[in-house]
Amino acid sequence: MPPFTVLHVCMGNICRSPMAERLLRAAVAELSGLPQDKAEALVHSHSAGTGGWHAGEPMHPPAARQVRARGGDDAGFTARRLEPAHIDASDLVLCATVDQAYHVRSLRPDAASRTFVMGEFRRFLSRTDLADLPPVDLSPHGVHARGVALVAAVDKARDGRPARPTDEVDDPFGHGDGTYTRVADEIEDTVRSLAAALLGPASPPAARGPAG
Repeated sequence: MPPFTVLHVCMGNICRSPMAERLLRAAVAELSGLPQDKAEALVHSHSAGTGGWHAGEPMHPPAARQVRARGGDDAGFTARRLEPAHIDASDLVLCATVDQAYHVRSLRPDAASRTFVMGEFRRFLSRTDLADLPPVDLSPHGVHARGVALVAAVDKARDGRPARPTDEVDDPFGHGDGTYTRVADEIEDTVRSLAAALLGPASPPAARGPAG
């Protein structure tokens, strides 16, 4: 049931998946014309890590800088370990790596059809005919119906083919702002494509994050 819910998964839940969580929120707010807190009624974006060693920590500062530079909000974020209930509550699961997608499927085999590596989802979304989906309807029930149909269509386009190593998003932890910028670019491209498919066409991002 609404809202359409997207779970982002990485290893420690302080860099990649938090950036995806908050940048999707920002994209949904921008495309819907709603404040980010109101846009949550349309799309709920949350995240978790396959490991729990950073649980309770805020977003890593270089990742938070990328989020803020791109119009998102890092306030109030707290890392957490992935639990089966997080998967059960989600209509789409986007993972940073192939191994993390395997981990999600090992916890919940019935989530296989809605679990993707980020780059994998972006690739097959670009091959999906959005005209076959329910029409854009900026209500909670309308976005949920379109989102569920979108995930099924992207999974159909995938047709059981495995993800590629190039679909993965590199872990920027321990690297400089240049690496964080590149990783955030990849994440932003994925979540903006998703938001546009759910809510209508997207305009190009106004600005990229700081170069390192």
